Amino acid sequence: MKTTALFYSLLFIASAHAAEAPNPAINYSGFVALSEKLDPVREAHRVSEEKFIEMAAEPGTVILDARSKDKYDNIHIKGAIHLAFTDFTEEALKTMIPEKTTRILIYCNNNFKNEPVNFALKSITVALNIQTFINLHAYGYENVFELAPLLDVNTTKIKFQGTAAK
Repeated sequence: MKTTALFYSLLFIASAHAAEAPNPAINYSGFVALSEKLDPVREAHRVSEEKFIEMAAEPGTVILDARSKDKYDNIHIKGAIHLAFTDFTEEALKTMIPEKTTRILIYCNNNFKNEPVNFALKSITVALNIQTFINLHAYGYENVFELAPLLDVNTTKIKFQGTAAK
């Protein structure tokens, strides 16, 4: 009984403390709402390997790699530009992709297997594609398409470049 009372007391104190220090630069509820709103949009914008290759070849399409710079330098989809997810800001995105109507193709570690260092699989609930898709939309880029399948780097038709590319 005392343990339960102590737990609830600590929970109340933690909640009260969190309520005392709001941060107007962080809106978790807004993130959750945006994520829920974008769920059906994202599902409709997931594309096959063949469609990804077809779209990538069309003029004006940007392939965006949001992984770390060292992983990008080692291997990335041929023609992809790099902007690390941690560097997403309004200004950085505007510099890399000036027109918000530009078609953007995204991919992440969880799209490729048999390259465990440069495409190390992440937890499926926080795969970089999910965060990148949501964040691009939050910054006003709504013409975003995501590579859907998990592909073998040794057999995919997608071409790579970088120091570890075969």
